[in-house]
Amino acid sequence: MYPDERVARFVSENFIPVRVHVRDQAEEFQRLGAKYAAQWTPTILVLDSDGAERHRIEGYLPANDFLPQLALGRAHAEFRRGAFIDAERHFRAVVDHNPQSEVAAEGLYWEGVSKYKATNDAAALGETARNFKTRFQETSWAKKASVWNR
Repeated sequence: MYPDERVARFVSENFIPVRVHVRDQAEEFQRLGAKYAAQWTPTILVLDSDGAERHRIEGYLPANDFLPQLALGRAHAEFRRGAFIDAERHFRAVVDHNPQSEVAAEGLYWEGVSKYKATNDAAALGETARNFKTRFQETSWAKKASVWNR
């Protein structure tokens, strides 16, 4: 399904992949496209076990950009199911393994939120805000975290 072995391995280890082809499976594509408001191909959705969307990737991305997006989707799915410790670990991995990717700042933000949700310790938010002072300062994620500065 994915020509890059790294992507194929990540998908098989972390997701239950379902592929619907726009021409070969037109009826199913229309049904699922309507259900999930998929207006463009490729559209990659990370769904939870109830079929609720947790992350969306629209359009083609090269593997080095696609992998961090998939990892971010996995972390968001963990967060949404209330597995905050797992979510924190996965968001941290997004940042650590992809520090130059455009999703690293989002990962840093949600890592802090996940830690706070797991511990109810607001110090996690302050620590995240301080981390944004040295990394990703010009991103919207840094601006969102700025309210946690004390």
